[in-house]
Amino acid sequence: MWITFVTMATAMVCLMGVHGDVQPQRDFDLQRFAGKWFRVGLAYDSPGFTAPYRDKLRVSMGILNPQTNGNVNLTMWTQRSSGCRSKLYTYEKTAIPGAFTYFSTRHNKVKDITVVETNYNEYALVLKHKKMDREYTQVALYGRSQKVKPEVIQKFRDFATSHGFPKDAILTPPPAENCPPSGR
Repeated sequence: MWITFVTMATAMVCLMGVHGDVQPQRDFDLQRFAGKWFRVGLAYDSPGFTAPYRDKLRVSMGILNPQTNGNVNLTMWTQRSSGCRSKLYTYEKTAIPGAFTYFSTRHNKVKDITVVETNYNEYALVLKHKKMDREYTQVALYGRSQKVKPEVIQKFRDFATSHGFPKDAILTPPPAENCPPSGR
């Protein structure tokens, strides 16, 4: 019992300390959130990432599958210069619905994922945060299709700029060509 309490308290403090003014979607429903999503917008606070990759980024597609234990598997397809690549992410649930963590093998760090806002059938705003040599934050706009309404893109831009992202770090990449390949 005590271990459960300490674990939950630690998770809440970590989430609040990382991005205390950002809360998950109220009454988040994982089952409604499941399914196919396209990453149609991205704001990233790392100049080392945004500048060199800006023209290479394309819309990515992911399939979100809830697990019986409350965790989520996300298979994401991304267009790279070497072709279309897929990667599986396992997001672990936290005590707060709409907030997850996952271990990044690329960075060897735990990252926080927060579903900030979604209407489930059209768009979602998701915040990703990690602490390495400094804190890094990313905001992603996901859509159920590769095109979302201009007012949704504006909502994403407003959210990103209100959290300190410069306008040139907010991207809405073009669609990917055949990624994932047809038939998947």
